[in-house]
Amino acid sequence: MADPKPNDSKKPAKSVLPSGRPMSELITELRQKKAELALGGGKERLDKQRKAGKLTARERIASLLDEGSFQEMYGFANHRCTLFGMEKKDLPADGVVTGCGAVNGRLVHLASQDFTVVGGAAGEVHGDKIVEMMKNSLKTGSPFVFINDSGGARIQEGIDSLAAYGRIFYHNTLLSGVVPQVSLICGPCAGGAAYSPALTDFIIQTRHAQMFITGPSVIKQVTGEDVTPEQLGGPEAQMHYSGVVHFVADNDREAMLLCKRLLSFLPSNNLEDPPMEPYKDTVSDNPALDTIIPDNPRAAFDMHDVIHHVVDHRDFLEVQPQFAQNIIIGFGRITGRTVGIVGNNPMHKAGVLDIDSSDKASRFIRFCNAFNIPIVTFVDVPGFMPGVQQEYSGIIRHGAKMLFAYSAATVPKITVILRKAYGGAYLAMCAKDLGADRVAAWPTAEIAVMGAEGAAEVVFRKEIEAAEDKQAKKAELIKLYRETFSTPYVAGARRMVDDIIEPAMTRRYLALSLESLTTKRELRPEKKHGLIPL
Repeated sequence: MADPKPNDSKKPAKSVLPSGRPMSELITELRQKKAELALGGGKERLDKQRKAGKLTARERIASLLDEGSFQEMYGFANHRCTLFGMEKKDLPADGVVTGCGAVNGRLVHLASQDFTVVGGAAGEVHGDKIVEMMKNSLKTGSPFVFINDSGGARIQEGIDSLAAYGRIFYHNTLLSGVVPQVSLICGPCAGGAAYSPALTDFIIQTRHAQMFITGPSVIKQVTGEDVTPEQLGGPEAQMHYSGVVHFVADNDREAMLLCKRLLSFLPSNNLEDPPMEPYKDTVSDNPALDTIIPDNPRAAFDMHDVIHHVVDHRDFLEVQPQFAQNIIIGFGRITGRTVGIVGNNPMHKAGVLDIDSSDKASRFIRFCNAFNIPIVTFVDVPGFMPGVQQEYSGIIRHGAKMLFAYSAATVPKITVILRKAYGGAYLAMCAKDLGADRVAAWPTAEIAVMGAEGAAEVVFRKEIEAAEDKQAKKAELIKLYRETFSTPYVAGARRMVDDIIEPAMTRRYLALSLESLTTKRELRPEKKHGLIPL
């Protein structure tokens, strides 16, 4: 047997894989394919998207997530449709970029539709990618963010695309109350696609986006009404009129910033408390609150001013600010703790409760309760809105949602009565008998069945009619009723109010109350769920 050549053992082995191709070549191919995925529908379409003032699907993700944290999933997934020439089409990422990453250091899962790939139309695989992200949100207890920019269902896939939407809706419902869900409307969102955002907790819409169930052309054909896409489904329509949208952003980047800010107030899931911000300052009194209530009981004041004086650093994220403006809802912090805030606003409709404000507040209350966020309620309410149209439209069942939502909530509930608190609306704004843990009243509080003027006309009707000077007698009896009942002291005597405080002490009162209620536990009858009035 011949001896081996002396240098054979020193030659490096050539890196050849079972495919017969070296690793370096395979890596080059992989990088090329990923570069093609990153181009979406191609440079021309990406440029067109940017020219329209919109970010691309991947730019939106980069703008939302912490730098370097995005991990894409199912990037190479593609459709399997063979009808109408689809077998010849390669759709990068199947028109939706999916994965996970961090927002301010906390995990989120997300899907971002790519309008440059067949208009972001959703098909079977497209929908399944979104559903997989939702499943991952459930597994990891992390928020789900869905960035919408789509022409709707992929018609070439027929009922398969409808089934995909069905799976998305189903998982929206599974996630509801378990992890926060945020939808961003950054382009068209029409037809059945609009129902997924409606099933999520918050919707952020940009000014160049529209969402509606039926488009202008179909409406024109069926009803004869002429309407533009902007009039029908723009942010003005969906915020001011329908109340579908919670926030409006000027552009995509502002929408991502709004999403970040919103998530900063929220826990990642229903088993966590909201994030606690460091707070080292002492809680001092604020004399500005002592002069915020006008001397004239009929004069309005802006409840926003009260809220800004109470929350940390005047930082208040208002939800649905242009819808049902007679009630204010939103998130703030008190000594670092996230709170949900509900308050009547006398600047609009005197702060009365009507159908829209009842719906707006009750949904927000239920969200806060689902995610362990204490609720602070500021009360100045003259009652429920009277009127034939309100009655015909169901003010009874809509107003009952407020009673249901507050009664069902087990998170800490703190109520501050500033001025008017009349009738059923007093109860609906989280009175002691609806389970409020703390109720404080300012000296200006008027807690009664109705206002002194109306009450005096009922209680003292005979005395007023018998008097020679009816107006003088009426004024005298109104004053008597107001001094007897329209003060916080009667309610304090009945333990409907825990304390009567100086307005300047409100922030301190809330901070101490939140601290004492951190370990609150409340047992309820075992059941699947209550049946909220609809």
